Amino acid sequence: MGILSAMMGQKNVNNNTTNMSSFLIPAPLEAQKIKADCAREATVAGFKAAVMASVVASATVLTACRFNPWAKANLNYSAQALLISAATISSYFITADKTILECATRHAKYDTSKYNE
Repeated sequence: MGILSAMMGQKNVNNNTTNMSSFLIPAPLEAQKIKADCAREATVAGFKAAVMASVVASATVLTACRFNPWAKANLNYSAQALLISAATISSYFITADKTILECATRHAKYDTSKYNE
């Protein structure tokens, strides 16, 4: 987000001429930088949520398998691992998806000048 994106809001006031709408253009790599930042932010947020979900799911599943007679009899080690990993993976993807959506709406620009003719 360089100086060109900061100046994008400063459009030419005289919109009557068709050939001089604006001389400011975004940098070519600016959109890719925004996408990379959004992906990095989503990865970090998803990882944090996955760590929290794995701790909570591990404590819940292991406690249930220790004290609940049905869980002790029916949930072997593979089932316990599957429950914990399912909670972890789903929390990662849900949080990453929400973060990407939030980042996209934050960077979306609603240009009303093309509708006010």
